[in-house]
Amino acid sequence: MKGLASLKITKKPHWLKMPTIGNHAAGEVRKILTNNKLNTVCNEARCPNRGHCYERGTATFLILGSICTRNCAYCAIERNQVSPPAPDPGEPERIAKASAAMNLKYVVLTSVTRDDLPDGGAEHFARTVIELKNAIKGVKVEVLTPDFNGNEAALRTIAECRPDVFNHNIETVRRLFSDLRPIASYNQSLKVLRRFSEIAPDIPTKSGLMVGLGEETGDLEESLQDLRNSGVSLLTIGQYLQPTSSHMPVVRYVEPVEFETWKKKALEMGFTGVASGALVRSSFHADLLWESK
Repeated sequence: MKGLASLKITKKPHWLKMPTIGNHAAGEVRKILTNNKLNTVCNEARCPNRGHCYERGTATFLILGSICTRNCAYCAIERNQVSPPAPDPGEPERIAKASAAMNLKYVVLTSVTRDDLPDGGAEHFARTVIELKNAIKGVKVEVLTPDFNGNEAALRTIAECRPDVFNHNIETVRRLFSDLRPIASYNQSLKVLRRFSEIAPDIPTKSGLMVGLGEETGDLEESLQDLRNSGVSLLTIGQYLQPTSSHMPVVRYVEPVEFETWKKKALEMGFTGVASGALVRSSFHADLLWESK
């Protein structure tokens, strides 16, 4: 990845602009989140879709605090490998309360990586899923988890709380992985996905990739096949956007027609649901992707 800074692109193409929307529903969502002292990955990771999702009355809850113990080169979330705060025991109940107030039928839970916790935060995930299921009849819950350092007991904890989708993002192709995610492991992420699909074969497994970081066609083909071989059935592919000037630069803006090509190829490979587009993120319209499981 040396020399990528010289390839930095500053002008975004027109297809990366979200349409103008109203702000009434978005304001209501922000108010509920603030009143319940909750974090969303929408804000912490500076997602370009957060206004759109708030207007739809949806949000992806970020649990286990807002400080990550890893240092991925693309991510805007705050990092501190030494002393993140302890998990908030009241958070699961507040998320259930906020979700009910927002009339949510599909909730996405994600978290920062918590390598400082023995189970990586799996029990906190499980408590939150259970609180949601108890509070909202018929609610669907998707968990977007870290790799838990490959801890199988943590994966079993997640499986036992019966989420409707298990999501763990591979994020990038094998060749670029160590540059972008120096504390993580491509093979370990595949192992996590494969092992969860073995532990709970009736729960759909999902993953996501960013493009525009210097990957080539062969790299993407390899990663898609790796994901299919690991039991993944739901897939997201989206454009990487540099959150700040200190993060990894964008190498290329992928054109819309290419995203359609990759969607077609992924479906031909056996994925049952694929969301592929410049503004697609792992939890964007997750309820619609779940329906294609």
